[in-house]
Amino acid sequence: MPTSLPDDEELHEIAVQIGARLHDNRDMLVTAESCTGGWIAKVVTDIAGSSAWFDCGMAVYSYEAKQALLGVRPQTLEEHGAVSRETAIEMVSGALVHSGATVAVAVTGIAGPGGGTEDKPVGTVWIAWKRRGGYPQAQVFAFAGDRDAVRRQTVAEALRGLERL
Repeated sequence: MPTSLPDDEELHEIAVQIGARLHDNRDMLVTAESCTGGWIAKVVTDIAGSSAWFDCGMAVYSYEAKQALLGVRPQTLEEHGAVSRETAIEMVSGALVHSGATVAVAVTGIAGPGGGTEDKPVGTVWIAWKRRGGYPQAQVFAFAGDRDAVRRQTVAEALRGLERL
C-alpha cells in the first residue's frame, strides 16, 4: 500500500501514462466498478482524447446489476459474496464480454463506513485485471482510512495494475 494517499495530480499522471500505452497498443479499456462508483472511468476520461482508448465504464453496486451487466453468476454472489476474488474475476471477464474493449479492470470492495465484517472489514477491496484472450489477475487489498481514502487508494491501485498489465 502506498505510504501516502494519492492526490488528484498523481491519479491523473498515472492515467495519462496508461492512456498513452493503450493508444500506442491500439487497446481499448473498460472499467467495472463497484466500490468506486465510476471514479476510475472519471479519472481516465478527464484526459482529452481518451475516447481513442476508453470504451466504457460500468458502475455496478447491486447483485442484480453485476448479474445483468457483467454476467456474474448468482451462485458466485451467494457462495462468495460481492467482495471476493471470484466475483472480481467474473466482473472483469464479463466487462470484456459485454464491451468492445481489449483490456479491463474491475473493483469490488467495502469502502465504509459501514458494511464491514470480521472476515471482510472496511477497506477490503478486490481488484482484477484482464486482457482479452488472457487470464485474469486478481489481488486483495486492505486499505486504511475513511470512505474517500479507501476509494482513492482503490483507484490508484487499479490504475497501477493496468500499468503492469
